[in-house]
Amino acid sequence: MSEGLVSCVIPVFNEAESLPALLAELEAVFATLPGKTFEIIFVDDGSTDATWDTIKSFDRATVKGLRFRRNFGKAAALQAGFAQARGEVVFTLDADLQDDPAEIPAFLAKLEADKLDVISGYKQVRHDPWHKVFPSRVFNGLVSTLTGVKLHDHNCGFKCYRHAVVKNVKLYGELHRFVPVLAAAQGYRIGEKVVQHRARKFARSKFGWQRFLIGFLDLLQVTFLTRYGRRPMHFFGTLAVLCTIVALLLGIGAILAYLLLSWAWLPIVLLIMLTCSAGAVVPCLLCGLLAELIVTTQPAPANLVQETSRTDDAT
Repeated sequence: MSEGLVSCVIPVFNEAESLPALLAELEAVFATLPGKTFEIIFVDDGSTDATWDTIKSFDRATVKGLRFRRNFGKAAALQAGFAQARGEVVFTLDADLQDDPAEIPAFLAKLEADKLDVISGYKQVRHDPWHKVFPSRVFNGLVSTLTGVKLHDHNCGFKCYRHAVVKNVKLYGELHRFVPVLAAAQGYRIGEKVVQHRARKFARSKFGWQRFLIGFLDLLQVTFLTRYGRRPMHFFGTLAVLCTIVALLLGIGAILAYLLLSWAWLPIVLLIMLTCSAGAVVPCLLCGLLAELIVTTQPAPANLVQETSRTDDAT
């Protein structure tokens, strides 16, 4: 980590037209920040246009380019960029010019004034079609409710992190939407800032409806990891108890149906359901025990300590 250095990690996929303008805006912003140096890391996520040639044409010491052999997704691009970032503060923003680099000084001021570790952008006014905005609002509400991290816009790519956060949070799959959630689970302080959302100038959006289905599945994964990642038996044990209760209720129902009702098929149906419920108890317990074995054999995370101090005993 280099003191006074600000890193910008920018995942790029087929954005050759927007990159020169984005670089010019970033350089203009950093020119107004005395005492700050900067680096810009473009991560070409398997682009099929002239994106990589455009990145190579930026002959500057402050610009670094990384290129994937094929498209691996935004989370992989961010993780690769984070591994290269040396700044004490790291920004992420999209390459499509919809994020305004002029917001960067306000991010830095809020980071210090509010003593935060992560600031997530909030696109309060969005220049996107309704069929993209409405599902996003629903998804953001669901994430905030299930994870307890109350942000208006978890999907916003314009975020600011302290160096320790990007080095300790590991991304894969589609987890880039949940960096604040993963960071909050490690005890980092999370904040939010309203940002300007500009209309797209070039190309078109890369996201389709599949994004929301995948996002929901990832939300279930993140909720499990953040709530039960260090105590998986609590989750699987609860499932086993619930299955046991359901099995007991079904068994009682089957007995009462046999004694009191003339529907001969009902006890059989209830007994089949009882068998299925009871049969789920042992697998749940075994999954819980195996998960506990995996967790307990892993070394304790060292990144949970914020600072240490020592007071020498007086002699």
